[in-house]
Amino acid sequence: MTATAADYMWFEDDFPELAEAYCFTLVHGVSPAEVLDRLQGREEPARAGAEQIVEAAFALLASDATRQLIAMTAVGDWTLLIEPNGYLGVTEERALAASAGTSWVSHFVNINGVDSFLWVENGTKRLFFEPGVPDHRWGTTPDELLEAMHRIGFQFPEETPDTDENVSEAAAFALAEHLTGVRITPELLRTTTFTCASARIG
Repeated sequence: MTATAADYMWFEDDFPELAEAYCFTLVHGVSPAEVLDRLQGREEPARAGAEQIVEAAFALLASDATRQLIAMTAVGDWTLLIEPNGYLGVTEERALAASAGTSWVSHFVNINGVDSFLWVENGTKRLFFEPGVPDHRWGTTPDELLEAMHRIGFQFPEETPDTDENVSEAAAFALAEHLTGVRITPELLRTTTFTCASARIG
């Protein structure tokens, strides 16, 4: 059964600091170490839970504004990457190169509410759109997920807008789950000890 936006409405309430600005990426069949290599990153100390990775990300930003913290963990056959206040996962030139031979699903929002969703298969951009404006889509298969997007709860202009302004972010989590089968849970974010790394921005 397809996840819906309602399944992820907890995110902002439970993790307000992370929810302000983040990028979540799922990469299939590639270990955290291999993802790190593909992003030309360097190892950083491991961190436990969302609160610690947010603190570490801002500490890194304060000390070296040219690098972005990436927290990683294996979830089944996928590697989850979390970037507090980051955007490497939706940066096309980085994602397309790093997705060689695999699937790459990423979504992002910043503190100004700018958001992006990117689905790449083996270096090919299948879908890119802004979750807050789902009627404008790009990629080689921009309409393949359209039915699922309607079921998930993305707000299209011809439909009655949802009164919750955060529905688009929650819907992006649900669409990522639809593509990957990976459900992000509060327990995963609270209890995981993440392998951490940093990669150069730009």
